[in-house]
Amino acid sequence: MSVEDSVGIVPESAWTKSSYSSGEGGECVEVASWLGAAHVRDSKDKVGPMVSLAPEAWAGFIGFAARHTA
Repeated sequence: MSVEDSVGIVPESAWTKSSYSSGEGGECVEVASWLGAAHVRDSKDKVGPMVSLAPEAWAGFIGFAARHTA
């Protein structure tokens, strides 16, 4: 896993906002699959840092989150 500046690394067209993100602020997450990695950023801070994960790590996180949601 690495934390990087999101500007210029992943094109804006690759980002998708989470269906769990609301338009009211708060929990706003965007994900992009680009160049063999999953990238995650705060949609309110598009020029800020992002987390880049290997596909296996992303799949593990998604599985964990699915098992632990209310």
